[in-house]
Amino acid sequence: MRSIGDKPCWELVHTSGAGMMLKTLLITSLLGWVRCQESQQSMTPEEKTVIRDQIVEMFDHAYGSYMKYAYPADELMPLSCRGRVRGQEPNRGDIDDSLGKFSLTLIDTLDTLVVLNKLDEFEDAVRKTVSDVRLDNDVVVSVFETNIRVLGGLLGAHVMADLLRQRGERMQWYRDELLHMAKELGHRLLPAFNTTSGLPYPKVNLRYGVLNPLSRTGTESDTCTACAGTMILEFAALSRLSGESVFEANARKALDVLWERRQRGSDLVGTVINIHNEEWVRRDSGVGAGIDSYYEYLMKAYILLGDDVFLERFNIHYSAIMKYISQPPLLLNVHMHNPTVSVRSWMDSLLAFFPGLQVLRGDLKPAIETHEMLYQVTKQHKFLPEAFTTEFRVHWGQHLLRPEFAESTYYLYKATGDPYYLRVGQSIVEKLNAYARVPCGFAAVQDVRTGTHEDRMDSFFLAEMFKYLYLLFSEKSELPIDIDDYIFTTEAHLLPVSLSTTKPPCQGNNTETVPVSQEEDLFTHSCPSMETLFPNNPSFAKTIRDGYKYLTGVGRAFHPLPIREIELPLHDNGLEPAEFLRSMGISLTPLNEVITRGTGSPKEHKGVYRVKFVAEVSQTSEEEEVVPHVVQLISPPFLGRTVLTAGPAKFGMDLTKQEHGVKGSIVKASPYTACGPVDNAAELKGHIALALRGDCMFAAKARRLQEAGAIGVIFLDHREGSNSEDTPLFQMVGDGDSTEDITLPLVFLFSREGAVLTAALEEHHNVDVLLLPKERQLGHDKTEKPVGMNIKLRLAEEGELEEGASRGPTLEFILEKEEVLLKVEDEEELRGQQQFCTKAAEDDRTELCSEGSSPTPNSDSEPDTNP
Repeated sequence: MRSIGDKPCWELVHTSGAGMMLKTLLITSLLGWVRCQESQQSMTPEEKTVIRDQIVEMFDHAYGSYMKYAYPADELMPLSCRGRVRGQEPNRGDIDDSLGKFSLTLIDTLDTLVVLNKLDEFEDAVRKTVSDVRLDNDVVVSVFETNIRVLGGLLGAHVMADLLRQRGERMQWYRDELLHMAKELGHRLLPAFNTTSGLPYPKVNLRYGVLNPLSRTGTESDTCTACAGTMILEFAALSRLSGESVFEANARKALDVLWERRQRGSDLVGTVINIHNEEWVRRDSGVGAGIDSYYEYLMKAYILLGDDVFLERFNIHYSAIMKYISQPPLLLNVHMHNPTVSVRSWMDSLLAFFPGLQVLRGDLKPAIETHEMLYQVTKQHKFLPEAFTTEFRVHWGQHLLRPEFAESTYYLYKATGDPYYLRVGQSIVEKLNAYARVPCGFAAVQDVRTGTHEDRMDSFFLAEMFKYLYLLFSEKSELPIDIDDYIFTTEAHLLPVSLSTTKPPCQGNNTETVPVSQEEDLFTHSCPSMETLFPNNPSFAKTIRDGYKYLTGVGRAFHPLPIREIELPLHDNGLEPAEFLRSMGISLTPLNEVITRGTGSPKEHKGVYRVKFVAEVSQTSEEEEVVPHVVQLISPPFLGRTVLTAGPAKFGMDLTKQEHGVKGSIVKASPYTACGPVDNAAELKGHIALALRGDCMFAAKARRLQEAGAIGVIFLDHREGSNSEDTPLFQMVGDGDSTEDITLPLVFLFSREGAVLTAALEEHHNVDVLLLPKERQLGHDKTEKPVGMNIKLRLAEEGELEEGASRGPTLEFILEKEEVLLKVEDEEELRGQQQFCTKAAEDDRTELCSEGSSPTPNSDSEPDTNP
């Protein structure tokens, strides 16, 4: 505990004599508590200097490692201590589209060197860039990533170099070489805009463009909203610095298309759009991955260019976001055409930028709320997971050293001056050093739950993270530039806000304004004012934060948020809903558990309602039925007597069409989750694999194990305590792509049944099993197929019963088949011991149960609502 003087905080609150008045004690206690709180949050200039020096040392370690081990490669591989060169390392898919053999990390870091006052290193890095970097490589790159990282990096570095040259102290040799490189790169990106719509292709070949037969690209039809809508800052700055209007004109055209294609009812946009016909491909709308910087660039384009049309569009979108997506402190994706429907209950880490954008908008209360939620998640998991659920559990465990949370922390500190945000920044610094630092730089975290590292250090870590952290702990007088003269791009590159006045827009690149009516608020057309936001209340931010202090349960017992209903557009009626929800991070809780945990109880309503149960019984369609399967242990000493109920899959071998099932001995996969390369393929070949559920899709696991030579797979649930008695069976579903290549038989065991199987394997080492439908298990007589039941329950108030119906509890079974109907309405009979039931047999007769049947619960008991 931090101390004041030579006494710890808790010792300041004491009584000096038995006669001290209670009022004095309370005041002393309160003052002592306040001083303790203030001392814990405030930060002395000396402390800030120490942390700032620590940040510089961390930057030196990261940048120095890149220059020593990786340059001129695009990125550093911090675990291997070497550079990542495209084509020389295993292909990582779209991730590698950031790499263009143009020393990406060097260019992305240039203006960070200036902000950190490393002017000698900056001049040396500019010389290296000018002399060593080529932009005409035969490489297919992401238009979006190349724009924000390389073009933005060259422009930001040019602005810094020009400023230093004008001061006359250094860079006197500089002749706008970086600007010339930026213009060359801009022309190499322009072919991507050669579409009928004006929306750019997502990829371009730096040497051959898009449509050239040698380009190896141009077949793509879709792009993300952020990919098309995050060009305006860099392209407009390039136009105004070079005098060539073509760049800004193309970026404006793309923004015009996205604006025109917004959903007019909700004013939201989707995540993915077709670049040819302008139709939305993915209609989910949020503020995270796929859309994030589109909104950011509308606001910042207004700041940089002074064009009201961008502010008007942003304000309209922002109102829609706050109406539909913002559910403080959460930001949840919705369907753009039906925005009252949340389409998922997890959030990705990229939305951490949004509180910073809200600061620019002047909307500090929701910014503080969401930022505090994010901070609580980092306290629980050390870093922000790449995605996490609304219950703040890990959805995707990866952490790529993303800077968005640090960015929002910086903006909130600038807006409030609250030293709390310095402490948040300090925690970021400490965690990076403790959990991401390695001998050759800083490594991404593969899984925040395990702390394992990944061999990557993306260029944005140097471009953004250190810039925001250094600025957070620096006074304006300690910086080599006036930071308020610049706007940050989404990659934190610095562009001067003076562009709107000193460099007028080029002819022909203005966007036409379409008048749109909107509700205006205090900050629709003005900058935020602290006096307006926090009138005579300097603790305003703290009062907001305190409501979310224990949001994730860290620091005290966890109390879940109020239950909220989520409607999901499940178009595929064959998709098993519970498994679909679970794959999206949505936890399902039985209603009776919710009731017992809540304040209400059914017993509180005793005497208020009379209950009427209506059970509609109909034959369940074949398509909806889940056929129970089994894993039957047939080797000694089990000999078929141990039978474990299993769920089937909707892909792979159909065991219902295999007369004798599939037999084999079981072997555990390594890794157990089968989400990486299989290490024990030789052992698995010709055997049935055991694999743990989680970390990747069932289909991905099945493909890997099939390639390893397994003849079947038994998936085991990773949720402790799950079992087939308490949990309905479900059918495993694929990953959305074609699963015709998977031919293995696949079954799923819940945790309790899986424990029986693994215990048998540990004890006997060689266990043979049979996979087959339950009705065909060995030693099992074939039984008649039961009638499926769909049961609907309805609560009716006492006055709502149909005219003429019994005043007592009424149990009504409606048999849809041939409209056979049985009603039991006599209250005295219900209270007696005699039992009625219905049985739908092949001859459609309705029979009375024997007196040996289990008795009906009396009318005071809670009815069993399970079918």
